Amino acid sequence: MTTPAHTVEKIGGTSMSRSHELLETVLIGGRSADTLYNRVFVVSAYAGMTNSLLEHKKTGEPGVYALFANAESGWQWGDALSAVAKEMVEKNAEIFADPSSRDLADKFIRERIEGVRSCLIDLSRLCSFGHFQLASHLLTVREMLSSLGEAQSAYNTALLLRQHGVNARFVDLTGWRQDEERPLDEHIRAQFDGIDLAREMPIVTGYAQCIEQLMKTYDRGYSEVTLSRVAVVTGAAEAIIHKEFHLSSADPKIVGSDRVRVIGETNYDVADQLSNMGMEAIHPRAAKSLRQAGIPLRVKNAFEPEHPGTVIRSDLPARTPGAEIVTGLSGVFALQFHDQDMVGVKGYDAKILDALTRHKVWIISKTSNANTITHYLKGSMKAIRRVESDLSEAFPTSSIALRKLAIVSAIGRDLRGAGVLSRAIAALDHAGIEPIGITDMIRKVDLQVMVEEDQFETAIAALHQGLVEERVARRTEMKRVA
Repeated sequence: MTTPAHTVEKIGGTSMSRSHELLETVLIGGRSADTLYNRVFVVSAYAGMTNSLLEHKKTGEPGVYALFANAESGWQWGDALSAVAKEMVEKNAEIFADPSSRDLADKFIRERIEGVRSCLIDLSRLCSFGHFQLASHLLTVREMLSSLGEAQSAYNTALLLRQHGVNARFVDLTGWRQDEERPLDEHIRAQFDGIDLAREMPIVTGYAQCIEQLMKTYDRGYSEVTLSRVAVVTGAAEAIIHKEFHLSSADPKIVGSDRVRVIGETNYDVADQLSNMGMEAIHPRAAKSLRQAGIPLRVKNAFEPEHPGTVIRSDLPARTPGAEIVTGLSGVFALQFHDQDMVGVKGYDAKILDALTRHKVWIISKTSNANTITHYLKGSMKAIRRVESDLSEAFPTSSIALRKLAIVSAIGRDLRGAGVLSRAIAALDHAGIEPIGITDMIRKVDLQVMVEEDQFETAIAALHQGLVEERVARRTEMKRVA
């Protein structure tokens, strides 16, 4: 099942939607038979497909799942599922010019769609009786619907590759018509049993059905967990994530493409900080698996195949101290909890954390002093207002303030001895920005600056110039002088 030097590579949904370009870059390109194989691909659903199947990730517009879960929607979910089937067939027509291949792709996805439709109809009827509650089955429904997207993209990619002479194999981890549910690693091991990676190219569904129920923990971040476990179970030499962009020192849309630089190398500590800022190189739980197995991760631009991208490893200290990337989050809520009765009393923070956990609010950072605790949060206003209400009821003498702001973070493997804090303050002052707050951790891997929302992009550009561009310029000048 394993080979000494194979890679496990993930392709995201936006890239998957450019299938024919992927053939020329990532999947085939100019590779010969010797370099074509020993590569496993884990693929996401085509862009937008999971939104239609579940709900829109950004706007919350209901998809099939959201309509099915909402009892008041009646049978609207059936029409939505038919719309998804139409969308999938149109995608097949876009990919396959050959009628016979298109027919195979259409037959495959229609069988899946109608199988799901039958299941949901039966479940609706069953739950019309009081002994069966729909809520207890919704996670399974969500997983089943979500799996349709990855099943289509993986099946189509394997079919497309075979059209081009590649010995590709569709590896279905979705559990479709599977008799039993297995632990994830066991499921992967069974599906890869008998595959010769030196002669076959497995195309694997990003969704995997398993006892652990990936969506329960990771929701829509499951494909990177699948990537990491496939890499670990098969003993990969490297894991690779193909994105539509490089992992760069800042967002080129904010700073300018001529001013950013590809990071090139960093470690999993930096990857964790990026995840905390919503800029995931990889899901933190997936990174944990790779880190513990000693498998490096490479992040590449899918459409610049010759570029080595950025490699992420545990044992990769900084060559010189300094910030490597400037990123951040806008639309952050600062929940300030003030109570003078707090001084010397334990338990306040525990109750605040309990409320935040109960309402599923994402904690980015927090600060505290003798009588004030401030949490910086990302979540819906509705959920955060519920937290505020719960805390007001639990602590009637407290004063709770809520304000919206942005957090900009300078991140690096080693910020010690580089004057990052003083340089950051100077750069912000030069740009006319007075920070609302600054958090400078003792470990010196990130510096967080809280600013007004309308100063978000200006702050990123200012810190990038002061901490990254000027650092690169200084190093270049030192090399020139030497």
